[in-house]
Amino acid sequence: MATCPECDGEIEVDEFDVDKGDQLSCPECGSALEVVGVSPLELDLAPDDDDDDDDDDVDDDEDVEEDADEEEDEQEDKDPEE
Repeated sequence: MATCPECDGEIEVDEFDVDKGDQLSCPECGSALEVVGVSPLELDLAPDDDDDDDDDDVDDDEDVEEDADEEEDEQEDKDPEE
């Protein structure tokens, strides 16, 4: 049995069924949790990786736009009549 660090709800988890680093969610509040210890079983809030992924997507979109602009500039240099 473990306790949710967010809502203090009891979570039934067999410490033999989980490993350190595993993620699960609290049935009471829905918080994403990570197993930080197995003997005794300890849970902590899981890191929010989604924010980092969103930032990377924005950077990637900007790079694509810059590449497209460079290609247009190169095309104009080759065909000045257009």
